[in-house]
Amino acid sequence: MQEVPHEHPLHRWFAGLVETCFQEEVGLGNTRLLDYLTDLLTDFIHVERINLMTDGSKRGVENVAEMLTKAKLGIDADEEEKTRTIHRHIGDFTLFWTGVYPENLQRMRKRAAKDGLIDYFDQGKRSYLIAADLSTDQTDPDATTLAELSDKFEYCVYGLGLVRKRWESNDSASGGFDLFSN
Repeated sequence: MQEVPHEHPLHRWFAGLVETCFQEEVGLGNTRLLDYLTDLLTDFIHVERINLMTDGSKRGVENVAEMLTKAKLGIDADEEEKTRTIHRHIGDFTLFWTGVYPENLQRMRKRAAKDGLIDYFDQGKRSYLIAADLSTDQTDPDATTLAELSDKFEYCVYGLGLVRKRWESNDSASGGFDLFSN
């Protein structure tokens, strides 16, 4: 699956929404953090990106509990990178659902009973922090950005909720981009 290029109108539209909501209403202006959130929204337009992880039968893993079972810490570099990637995805997954579509969490938890006891806020913060600890300033994303996502997880959830409200209002401030038009 191909990534949405930064020059694509959808990516630019999300960038404008994220910048406006986070800088004006949330008070967060770190460029790397805002770029990360824009990329997350753009990537997760493709449902395949949300359920990036698969089980042994190639079925998408749709619950955090199952993702956590795949995130065992190893001692070699390959295992460390795998663990970093899994925890980053858990952070992204929990941030997306709690921020953009919180009303779906109850339905998701009923469908995947394993997640019934998992607090998505706590797990998202924890997973981003683990990914940050396994990152450096040379990794993509860098350790500082992942640590900030952990530290400001609640603010990011709130800001993504504002972004959704803006895109749903479809007013002139959002550029009027309709995600669901043909």
